[in-house]
Amino acid sequence: MTSQLNPKVDEFISKSKKWKKEYEKLRSIVLDCELAEEFKWMHPCYTFENKNIVLIHGFKEYCALLFNKGVLLKDPRGILIQQTENVQAARQIRFTSVHEIIELETILKEYIYEAIEVEKSGLEVNFKKTEEYIIPEEFQIKLNEIPALKAAFEALTPGRQRAYLHYFTQAKQSKTRESRVEKYMQHILEGKGLND
Repeated sequence: MTSQLNPKVDEFISKSKKWKKEYEKLRSIVLDCELAEEFKWMHPCYTFENKNIVLIHGFKEYCALLFNKGVLLKDPRGILIQQTENVQAARQIRFTSVHEIIELETILKEYIYEAIEVEKSGLEVNFKKTEEYIIPEEFQIKLNEIPALKAAFEALTPGRQRAYLHYFTQAKQSKTRESRVEKYMQHILEGKGLND
């Protein structure tokens, strides 16, 4: 069974300036694994029974296969990369040349088949809950002092809460954490997220 080619992916690849050959090779490898080709989030996305398995991404320095539940793969070769520390589930395999992709073809297929098995088995990623994020002391003091702030923060979506906590705790010095909290208190009171 050969998978249907998606015209939007054809267009995506033909318009690509940087990773055209790499995209074509990755596409043929993924399609060999009998996944359905879709186009989501402006990228080629490959699904099994409507579940996202892997995406093809391009960045300035590299192109990548992004496994949606990459954190659940065994990764015996240690080639999966967590893009940033905030990414909980997805993992990438990065390439800088079509030659690298050709060399890894068999291994890539092993990873893709394993990702399909993970999906078939119904395994889910246990996302870190907001409660597991550390509330920095500087923010906790304000939450204790200002009940309206505490209520407003608790009313935010879990994603917005995590973004704030991550942003506050990223600062190494207490003074910086304090000024970040000060700066965003009004935002929180207005029910806005960090980037709203």
